[in-house]
Amino acid sequence: MSNRYGGSYRSGNGYGSAGRQDEEYDPFGDGYASDRYGTPPQQLNPRRPPALESARSAGYSSPASRVQRANETSAERQIAQVLELIKAEWPAMIQDDCIPVSLALQLLDNSSVGRAHEYRGFKKTHQYLQDSLKNIVHEHHQGFNSSIGTFHKIQGSIQSSQKRVRALKESLAASRTSLCTTDPELKKLYKTSQMYDDVLQTLNELEDLRTVPDQLEARISEKRFLTAVEVLQNARRKLRKPELDDIGALSDLRSYLANQETALMDILVEELHEHLYLKSPYCQERWQNLAKHQGAYNENYSDSGALTPFHLVLDTMDLDQPATEDPAKNPEADTFYYITLVVESLNKLGRLERVVDTLKQRLPVELFSIVNETINEVDQRHPSSLRGGSGNAQGLNIYGNRETQMRADVIYDLLWTLYGKFEAIAEGHRVFHEAIKALVRREGAGSNSALLGSFKELWNLYQNEIRSLLHNYVTTDADVYQFNSSPRQGAMLNGSKDASREHLFKFSEADPKSVEMTAEYEALDSIIRAAVPGLTSASRKPQASDKKSTAGREPRKGAYSGGFDSRNAPGSYKSLVEPSVFNMSLLLPPTLVFLQRLKAIVPPGSDLAASSLTSFLDNFLVNVFQPQLDETLSKLSDNVFGEVDSFQQDPGWGLVARRPVFKGTTAFFAVITAFCRMLGTIPHDQALSSLIISQMARYYERCFAWFKSLVAKAQEASAAPQSLRYSAELAVGDGDIQETIKKLWTSDNLDRELIEKEVGLLIMHANERSLEPSDIIQDRDVISSLCLLYTSMKWLSVRILGLRHITRFDTDSSQPTLPKNQKRRWTLLNDPNKANGEQQGPVYLPMTQETVQSFDNIVSSFEEFAGTVLLTIHMEIRCRIVQSLSVALSPKTAPYVLGDQEIKEPDPQILSLNSELVAYDEMVVRYLREREIAFVRTGLGLLINTYLVTNALATQPMNMRGCERMQLNILVLQQNLKNIEEGVDLARAANYYSLFQEGPDRIVEKAKRDKEREAEGSALVPETEKFTYDELKTLVELCYSEQLADPERGVAAAAKRKMGEKVLALSEHMWQS
Repeated sequence: MSNRYGGSYRSGNGYGSAGRQDEEYDPFGDGYASDRYGTPPQQLNPRRPPALESARSAGYSSPASRVQRANETSAERQIAQVLELIKAEWPAMIQDDCIPVSLALQLLDNSSVGRAHEYRGFKKTHQYLQDSLKNIVHEHHQGFNSSIGTFHKIQGSIQSSQKRVRALKESLAASRTSLCTTDPELKKLYKTSQMYDDVLQTLNELEDLRTVPDQLEARISEKRFLTAVEVLQNARRKLRKPELDDIGALSDLRSYLANQETALMDILVEELHEHLYLKSPYCQERWQNLAKHQGAYNENYSDSGALTPFHLVLDTMDLDQPATEDPAKNPEADTFYYITLVVESLNKLGRLERVVDTLKQRLPVELFSIVNETINEVDQRHPSSLRGGSGNAQGLNIYGNRETQMRADVIYDLLWTLYGKFEAIAEGHRVFHEAIKALVRREGAGSNSALLGSFKELWNLYQNEIRSLLHNYVTTDADVYQFNSSPRQGAMLNGSKDASREHLFKFSEADPKSVEMTAEYEALDSIIRAAVPGLTSASRKPQASDKKSTAGREPRKGAYSGGFDSRNAPGSYKSLVEPSVFNMSLLLPPTLVFLQRLKAIVPPGSDLAASSLTSFLDNFLVNVFQPQLDETLSKLSDNVFGEVDSFQQDPGWGLVARRPVFKGTTAFFAVITAFCRMLGTIPHDQALSSLIISQMARYYERCFAWFKSLVAKAQEASAAPQSLRYSAELAVGDGDIQETIKKLWTSDNLDRELIEKEVGLLIMHANERSLEPSDIIQDRDVISSLCLLYTSMKWLSVRILGLRHITRFDTDSSQPTLPKNQKRRWTLLNDPNKANGEQQGPVYLPMTQETVQSFDNIVSSFEEFAGTVLLTIHMEIRCRIVQSLSVALSPKTAPYVLGDQEIKEPDPQILSLNSELVAYDEMVVRYLREREIAFVRTGLGLLINTYLVTNALATQPMNMRGCERMQLNILVLQQNLKNIEEGVDLARAANYYSLFQEGPDRIVEKAKRDKEREAEGSALVPETEKFTYDELKTLVELCYSEQLADPERGVAAAAKRKMGEKVLALSEHMWQS
């Protein structure tokens, strides 16, 4: 500021001292002149001009400015105030491009545009500035004085430094001159020094190479394979330097490192297999938790708490960054992390693609070893004596019994354990796949299908193993079906089978101990050792790692070779339980749960579609399971049909029915129920439902044929077609009697009119056709069998009707032209209850609207058949009564012209009929329900009443003693029928024959009296005393039958004349108007 205003400003007054003595304008107030150089007051003069106050308030308005001003001295505050005043009143003076001359000219200009009137204020401001500077000097004069001395010291130091720099410059120039002078000795020393440096560097490298084997083995033993690969590659890189090519002592080291590279790759492959195929003890916890989480139970399995879902494990893995080793922890403790380390090591080793090919080649062997080992473990856990290996007599495993539960335990233990291992293996392969994919992405190699295509091969082998297990535990005959892609030796990875290799030589069929095999093996081994050193373990340097890998391979090799020897047939495993189609309900739910979980493991970008994982099961159901189901169902049905006691009463009928049923019927329904329960665990297929319906039709035909054999007449050798008993003939054939009986059975109450119609028709048909003993079923066992047949058919129709269930899924594999809904087949079974083997709840037979028609027809057939049997039972007792009465009324067997001896016993035929009626009724009561019993009993008394009256003429000739025996027969029949039919009364027959005892005159008189009563309209004649004209005419003829049969013609002629008179009188009374 002082420099800008020139020397006049640095002087005391500038333009003179007149400005300060002028009292017209004092911009700083009264307090300024009192103590010019003293300490200013702490508070500003309240009379200070507004311009200065406004400038100060503008400059110190902020809190930071106020804090800064509080820390300033009075001189500093004063200089700050004058600067603020200048900024406010003379802003041009603080600009960088300020021209003082221009301002001076303006102050001298007295015109209107000039600033001469401000000159006095300018002088005062200048004076105030000068005073402020003086105050600053007064306050800091000591610092100014000390800085003058310091300045002289600094100036002296600078001068001495300049002298030393000039001396150093001269020394450098002299050194430069000296260095430019040539010296041969120094050149020799330089070359020698360089040679010695190279030798020392080579020795250091040799020393480093000498420690490489120990470091390499130490890293391998610690399983720090990334570091081991780096050590190996660094050592081989050093050995490739030209300066080490001439060192012969390094040839052994080169060979060792080459062998170690191969050995390290083998070790990495073995370590990868150890963790991919669960051979490492660190992998046991994962698959055991998976198996236990699904339902397997084994006391040896560890219980480490909750299982981390696999998708969360993948999310926590950072595969975008290269894997690094952590020396502080065991790398094998985390299987997935360890797999990424091995993949990274193989990639650095440059053998990753080769190892992927090796994995694909060994995959079938390793999976077979896993399956075989699992089967052996389960075999040891479950003693064979508790499995029920032989099954029951029919090969039917009824759900809920102890044997089936044990078989289910074995199958569930096997499947959950095996699928737990399969899932853990698939997870390992997924991590292996993701690690390679991230590696390829990091290195920018694009999409390498050779490295990323191993998951499809794994699935194909899984598919083969699952198919083989299902085949072994479902099919009972090896010739039923052969897989197109069975897991055999030599089978291709895609599951297809080469027909030309079907009958090739198999190592499992050879004798490894034969002389020829031993000689050939030794020759081959020697050739391999000579051609490829280090390939076989015999030519390697024995190391701990090699011993470990060899020790790990030998047991697996033995397990693999022994596994094929233990197979029951090529392409199959040892069966732990007896194969049966009923095992399908146990095999399929765990399999579907595993396949469902496998969908979450399949890489999203792989060539394996997750929706196609269950497609092979469709082929299995159609080509294997359905034929086996048909065969098994047919065999079980044949066993039921062919059993000797199939049509005998079931001893345990009380557990399943209210009335006794056939043993074969309960067995057949158990078969149907078992199959329906099993079908509830597999996708609905109408072809399978049709198989069950066809067996129902077979059973109907079998029962109907057996019914015909029961009711068939004894066939003579020369007779033509076999005929049925009369009761069955009436029940089966169409006619008035059958129609009447059906109406009677279906009516709510037993209609009296229908009963009378039935009796009339039966007597009419029986009179037209004389019933022979062959027309009647004589064997009581046949009657009991018919009763059992009725109850069995009725029970079976009701129980089968309970299986009726209409489903909306119309898949029918028997009709390949129909479209199939492939998506729906396997989504119905993701039910944890089914997966855990809980077989509770109702049993249904799923059918479509088309299939249910056949089902309804079968049920209707059973019901109609039961009705036919009941009609046969109903008619049989009536035919027996008619046949027995016809014999009893026949004079050939029981003449009614007796002597004067007193009648004490009825006819033997009547007694026999009574015993037959009692026995028949006992069997009916034992086997049938109340409604059927009433249907059979009701109408028997009416039939006997009507038959004795209608066919009375068959007894001629008859005398009084013969009539007494008839009355006794009627009484005996009535007493016996009271125990059978409620309210039975044979009074009409008794009254009818009582008229015989009274004589023909009383008969005519009764007709006349009844006619008169009817004409007068008095009380009606009771039904027991009311007879028709034909019945009374027959009775009149019966009264003269003894005289008509007299050998003397006169007696017979007189009797005939009298009979004509009585008949004429009878007709006059009965037909008069």
